[in-house]
Amino acid sequence: MSDTDGRNKGEAFEAFDDIPLNTHLETTIGGVLMQRYGRRAAIRSLLAVTAATALFGTLPENTRAYGTDAPESRFRFAETASGTDAHHHLAEGHEAQVLLRWGDPVFADAAAFNPYNQSMESQLTQFGYNNDFIGFVPLDETGNRALLCINHEFTNEEVMFPGVGVQHVKDFAGMTAELAGIEMAAHGGTIIEVALRAGVWQPVLTSRLNRRITPVSTEMSADGPAAGHSRLKTSADPSGRRIIGTLNNCAGGITPWGTYLMAEENFHGYFWTDRKDQDGRRLRKGLGGDQQKSYERYGVPGNWYNWGRYHKRFNVDHEPNEPNRFGWVVEVDPFDPGSTPVKHTALGRFRHEGAECVLSKAGRAVIYMGDDARFDYLYRFVSSQSVTPDNRAANMTLLDEGTLSVARFDADGTMTWLPLRFGEGPLTPENGFESQADVVIDARLAADVLGATPMDRPEDVQPNAVNGRVYVMLTNNRKRTTDQINAANPRANNWLGHIIELTPPGGDHEALTYTWDILVKCGNPSIAGVGALWNPRTSAEGWFAAPDNCVADGEGRLWIATDQGKNWKRTGRADGLYGLETEGELRGHSKLFFRCPVGAELCGPCFAPDDETLFVAVQHPGTDGTHHFKGFERQSTFEDPATRWPDFDPRMPPRPAVLAIRKRGGGKIGT
Repeated sequence: MSDTDGRNKGEAFEAFDDIPLNTHLETTIGGVLMQRYGRRAAIRSLLAVTAATALFGTLPENTRAYGTDAPESRFRFAETASGTDAHHHLAEGHEAQVLLRWGDPVFADAAAFNPYNQSMESQLTQFGYNNDFIGFVPLDETGNRALLCINHEFTNEEVMFPGVGVQHVKDFAGMTAELAGIEMAAHGGTIIEVALRAGVWQPVLTSRLNRRITPVSTEMSADGPAAGHSRLKTSADPSGRRIIGTLNNCAGGITPWGTYLMAEENFHGYFWTDRKDQDGRRLRKGLGGDQQKSYERYGVPGNWYNWGRYHKRFNVDHEPNEPNRFGWVVEVDPFDPGSTPVKHTALGRFRHEGAECVLSKAGRAVIYMGDDARFDYLYRFVSSQSVTPDNRAANMTLLDEGTLSVARFDADGTMTWLPLRFGEGPLTPENGFESQADVVIDARLAADVLGATPMDRPEDVQPNAVNGRVYVMLTNNRKRTTDQINAANPRANNWLGHIIELTPPGGDHEALTYTWDILVKCGNPSIAGVGALWNPRTSAEGWFAAPDNCVADGEGRLWIATDQGKNWKRTGRADGLYGLETEGELRGHSKLFFRCPVGAELCGPCFAPDDETLFVAVQHPGTDGTHHFKGFERQSTFEDPATRWPDFDPRMPPRPAVLAIRKRGGGKIGT
């Protein structure tokens, strides 16, 4: 049996996230919450009673009531309705263009997409699957020509391939070497030139800059403290510096010097073993030898894909070090399609959700990163050197060396960055760290012994250039118990998530100590037992659950994308994009702007520099929780999907796609 147990791939990923791999939870005590918010507020949280009155006063009975003297929202659009159906929905006055779909050509000579006759060779020339992060790199001063840098996170076999359906859960029945090759080619990333012509964005297929980056054959180098270390060496690469490919690229970032950061997230799921237990399940334990502690802390092998059946590098029985070569941040030069991407080991190895870059007061590169797992951590990297204006070549090595830190949240409202430096504190041979290479390879283990604060799935971490603050998306953690709550994670059974706002002193992202606060606690504010925290003026359509990706536009307005997985059945609404106020009387006020089709997740929101185009990535349409979709109530397959979004062509399966959203008649999005 495979470990998906009848679920589709996305639901299986979500289920694995429910398995806490961090056993260092000693600091998650209810007393911390009481110190931060006071005994009465703590008791309210422990009882899961709404705490909205703590910041905003008593909630009105009708949360739609604004009053005649209500302040004006900076999100000046009439929000769309919440709900779930086969289509996407958008705030009135805006329109969405399907710009790129799975299988669309990336090059002028790419094969036409035929879902009934796919091949690895054709997929390598076509747009990949499950588009996630979108980065915008202008090619001219107008911003009307640009490169889009897009991650492809994972694949859903049941809706990708004819005849596979739910059979693939039976030890990957129906999956072949050819199909595995197509999956591999559909991972990674796409760099593609786009141009705005007569108000419509179009791919430029003849651009010399277009590129597919995949785990099939894209060669990458490694730098930093782990490069060349024995734990990165394999039979195919005795140097420990030449790595083939990247995978499970979730969110990411664009640096000030114009490079593309690809974050490797659930890498553990791609590793495989031939060994099985007495019940026929593939083993997860007892496979790592002297690396067993590391394997267990990272969930290796996950056995989510059967690539290891055909490629020994993904089989830990043959290549036990290969998992150490994934879980990094990869830097790509989008202006040179022949360049070799670099895995920066100084930024640490964990399940990177993103890698957003901002400059400190001293001009150093600061990268914020979340480790997307329940009870894992928030990280920051600060480069040793500063950005050199007008010297891009010098800036290309900025991420080679610097300080990786992990966050500790304290009850007094401060957050301290704890440096992960070999030889300092407990990061010594006595605790299993022989060098800085061990520290970054096993960043999770290093953060454990430093006493970092275990969080409720820290995903995207977004600096806001306008207000100088940083926003941390904490998606959910239904495994947290009442005796494990802390100030920064104040709800037990937190299946709804929350958002934390960090304030670097004086806007300096290099400071060792920040202050912090909770911006919102997600969920339906009309149900007291949920314990939600919103501005009282938030409407019945405006609240959300499971914040995931986010972006700040040119005005500093914060936009939140959600990922509930199959839990959308509990909220009764599909995932989408929301505008969230962070300032003034409307702080904590949210409005629904875009709603996904059933089973889909909203990813990668990204604005063009003039804020007149918003690019969004709709991922895995028609998959998550479709057995709860009224009138359908079964799992989607290629032949029988819950929606055929975005084509609605009976010959086409559902296709992940990037949309370009613009305001009718022109103007800034959401105004």
